[in-house]
Amino acid sequence: MLPVLLVATRNHGKLMELEPMIAAAGYQALSLEAAGIAEDPEEDGLEAFDTFEENAFAKAQYFYARAGGLAVLADDSGLAVDALQGAPGVRSKRWSGSTASGAALDEENNAKLLTALLGESQRQARFVCVAAIVSATGARCARGESSGRILERASGAGGFGYDPLFWSDALGKTFADASVEEKSQVSHRARAAAAVLVKCIADDTGVAIAVDRAGAGR
Repeated sequence: MLPVLLVATRNHGKLMELEPMIAAAGYQALSLEAAGIAEDPEEDGLEAFDTFEENAFAKAQYFYARAGGLAVLADDSGLAVDALQGAPGVRSKRWSGSTASGAALDEENNAKLLTALLGESQRQARFVCVAAIVSATGARCARGESSGRILERASGAGGFGYDPLFWSDALGKTFADASVEEKSQVSHRARAAAAVLVKCIADDTGVAIAVDRAGAGR
């Protein structure tokens, strides 16, 4: 029987992206819902730090305590725009200040991004992800990035968060125009998750993957 990986995300888009990676690494994906881990209001306060690394480890430790002994991988990710001095960065999820969720939150964050870059010709940006694992054998992390630029208008109906505005240098299209398979080859999350899974395989440990809750830019 394959070792189980708990995919602790409230974001269906993330779950779809991660499941093929998990299968390719030789694990069986298990969602939070299937594992019976109910959503808790405390999850909203986990991204309180100033770096992706700190936030990822905070979430990994939180979900490890709830995972019944399973090791946990938590990811913190966001969009860094050069012309905005790296913003929205670790605040990508709630950059607009909205209390909405899902597609409504994505729309408000994207609207704020377009307004912030209005008239700006330098639109280079990158998605950043740090994946951190906390388990009985210790802690480890990996970082992944994907470069591109911010368009002046949205393109594509797929993906989530800032994907419709992010033109990927590697793909020659937005993440929202790309298929799940295409995005998984070059995305920041794919690179971070793959790297940390390699470390776990090398350590010959079982891991449970816990990705942060739904949010824009993730």
